[in-house]
Amino acid sequence: MTPRRALLAALLLVLAASARAAPPALPACDQAEPVPWRALAPGVWVWDAANHEVSAVNGGHVAPTSLVVDGGEALVIDPGPGLQHGLRVRASIACRFQAAVVGVVNTHAHAENVLANAAFADRPIAANAGTREAMVARCPDCLASLTERAGEQAMTGTTIVWPQRVLSEGELLAVGRLQLQVLGTERGHTASDLVLWLPQQQVLWVGGLAYEGRLPELAQGSVLQWLQALDRLQQRRPRWVVGSRVGDARMLEATRRYLQALHDRVLAAMDAGRHAGELQSVQMDEWAGWSGFRSRQGFNTQRAWRELEPVWMDRGPAPSGSLEQVGR
Repeated sequence: MTPRRALLAALLLVLAASARAAPPALPACDQAEPVPWRALAPGVWVWDAANHEVSAVNGGHVAPTSLVVDGGEALVIDPGPGLQHGLRVRASIACRFQAAVVGVVNTHAHAENVLANAAFADRPIAANAGTREAMVARCPDCLASLTERAGEQAMTGTTIVWPQRVLSEGELLAVGRLQLQVLGTERGHTASDLVLWLPQQQVLWVGGLAYEGRLPELAQGSVLQWLQALDRLQQRRPRWVVGSRVGDARMLEATRRYLQALHDRVLAAMDAGRHAGELQSVQMDEWAGWSGFRSRQGFNTQRAWRELEPVWMDRGPAPSGSLEQVGR
């Protein structure tokens, strides 16, 4: 961490302690900047994100923000990258939907998904235990990093607000007449990926477990566990999937193809006598057109190699939790 980032991270940690506040002042509806919501299914709305890496151009909005709205109530899932984004969402909920925010859910602890919690500090914010722990451990550094990449203007006023409520598998989240099911925790994209299911509309929220057009990120991930998670998710036969972008079940298969190829080609390189320093021995050129390929493919290969080496040596499962948790 650079000295500047360390100082900024320390300041942000102090600010986080006072983040709980009164309801934010929202602009009048005729002055509020509208949100380009897209209706995904009855009661489900999404604000699509740029399917690119974080930059000042997109202000960190690289993961979709979604709502479940019914009966004058709204649940926000993955509210976005910062305070300004979150306030825009909140004003739109009040003005366009005439609804009250009954809660916020964080699916996993990546900055672009959770730092807009700052706009909902007076509302119940929920996540699973692992996500909350990861946020406490990494969010000061994550906020400093996101501010550098997305720009200070986009992140103005953003403080860290931790989830207060811990979700467990089997819980039901009621929004008007709709009920979301908490399916539990997967360990693929991160060590603690929360999955939600709305059976009435066959909508599946998978956080960062589904990618297409942008390279999957293994910073805190596991190739083996991610592939296993995709098996379980595909068994749901969802009509819609909300992941790193919004699509249908084909997005799960697109993610699987990449991860399976990475898995197989790393093992094949080991069979051929290659070593971990020879990243060029694992060719993944089919995905070169996906955003993030140049910056992440080498690292993904290293992570996969590290995880799969004991599998290749023993033809047994890799040790659980053997991957170092790297902050973002």
